[in-house]
Amino acid sequence: MASQLVKKTACVIGGTGFVASLLVKLLLEKGYAVNTTVRDPENHKKVAHLIALQNLGDLKIFGADLTNEESFDAPIAGCDLVFQVATPVNFASEDPENDMIKPAIQGVHNVLKACAKAKTVKRVILTSSAAAVSINKLNGTGLIMDEKSWTDVEFLTSEKPPTWGYPVSKTLAEKAAWKFAEENNIDLITVIPSLMTGPSLTQDVPSSVHLSMSLITGNEFLKNAMKGMQMLSGSISITHVEDVCRAHIFLAEKESASGRYICCAVNTSVVELAKFLNTRYPQYQVSTDLGDFPSKAKLAVTSEKLVSEGFSFKYGIEEVYDQTAEYFKAKGLLN
Repeated sequence: MASQLVKKTACVIGGTGFVASLLVKLLLEKGYAVNTTVRDPENHKKVAHLIALQNLGDLKIFGADLTNEESFDAPIAGCDLVFQVATPVNFASEDPENDMIKPAIQGVHNVLKACAKAKTVKRVILTSSAAAVSINKLNGTGLIMDEKSWTDVEFLTSEKPPTWGYPVSKTLAEKAAWKFAEENNIDLITVIPSLMTGPSLTQDVPSSVHLSMSLITGNEFLKNAMKGMQMLSGSISITHVEDVCRAHIFLAEKESASGRYICCAVNTSVVELAKFLNTRYPQYQVSTDLGDFPSKAKLAVTSEKLVSEGFSFKYGIEEVYDQTAEYFKAKGLLN
């Protein structure tokens, strides 16, 4: 008789998040047993969508906190793959050093220490961010950023532009992960997604989705945040959340994969995006009058390495926005 295939177990850190919750769903659909961690398993609003996913397969929910090293031992024990998706985000923070940067680095260390202890983990996949790649003082347009590019932390910490704490936290956390992985012989892959949008399984609409929809909803605060994003990071680069999750699983399973992988479907600018949305959705009367805001993006982040590994994106800009607009309508956020 053929021996029963042993089910692989994956641990997804931070299961209540936008990416993590969809990643849990896709892993269950692929037949993985999944452990996921949440800060407070008793917070029903935050974990309701995970409890619903237990109908799809073997899903266990553990309480764990990025600042508590021991809390990851149980969920990671016996796992083949670990996806470290969780990161502290607080854009309004007065003290990014203690609210985001230190906890992000500590969280990476705590998860990787538990992976080293478990002795069963074959590969760790860390979710980084294009914010760890594209922020620099270079001038011009048409620049291409790839996996060799790193965000200029010195520039961010000295000039402190708005939201500087987040890109610093993502850059330093990824660098800390690489250092720890090399010293402890851990097979690490980092996935570097751009701005993510698309429907979410979570009860609340993720902030990145609100941001991506701001030109359609006309939210002035978020439209200014989009402009700020282009000025700081050099472009508006967008990817469907499902493609980001698919890339995580693809790289986890692809033996030849190694190093960093940018995951970005579309590079554009605020002005180009407004024109596209105005044409595609005339009913929302998207304003294309952005004053003298630069129409061309400074740079593009390239996913050439990921694609050359054999990955293909499922969603282009049209599908990304069609699905996100439908999701907003279903949530009662679009008239």
